[in-house]
Amino acid sequence: MQSKSISWQLAWNYPPFRVKLILGVLVMGVISFFLPDYFLFIQGRSGVQINDWVLERTPVHDVSIYIFMVLYPMSGFLIWRAIGKSSICITALWGYIFLCIGRIITIFFIPLEAPINIVHLNDPFLLLFYHKNIITKDLFFSGHTATLCLIALCLENRKEKIIAFMATAVLGILLLIQHVHYTADVITAPFFSYLFWYLGKMIAQNNLV
Repeated sequence: MQSKSISWQLAWNYPPFRVKLILGVLVMGVISFFLPDYFLFIQGRSGVQINDWVLERTPVHDVSIYIFMVLYPMSGFLIWRAIGKSSICITALWGYIFLCIGRIITIFFIPLEAPINIVHLNDPFLLLFYHKNIITKDLFFSGHTATLCLIALCLENRKEKIIAFMATAVLGILLLIQHVHYTADVITAPFFSYLFWYLGKMIAQNNLV
């Protein structure tokens, strides 16, 4: 019995689904509590400045509003889809958990300085994690790009997936124009997303948590 084939009401009555959902929410809560202090630690240490050929030739502009217009409507759309299909919820939730853990690990082991000419991203959502602190060294890999790619992977309709993947490409370009990430941060993000989506999907399909 797999949660992808049953309604939310039936899924909630299925113990493994409840465990996956409740445990996932709790783990996400712990990560959210931990992240502000972690980002402050990251921001306070020295890193490596990369000579990025692409960024050097990319004009610098503040495109924060366009980044939000691409990312957050797609995030809302995924939530709407997840409300209609329980397995999408579990896959997306655990995929995002792995994404957050993955970034914590890669950022720790790959310390980088912010790109030259960076334009601070005015993201109201990030205030939940950063508070009023300006964080510029949470670089490898791009969380925005990885999140949107994860959304595309979680969607099941072919046209919706294509739109989401196109949005991911646009978002990556906008992040480079903003100079908030190196090219490598953006390009590698989808590969990480695929791994995290796969792990999330395995949890959604497996009766054992």
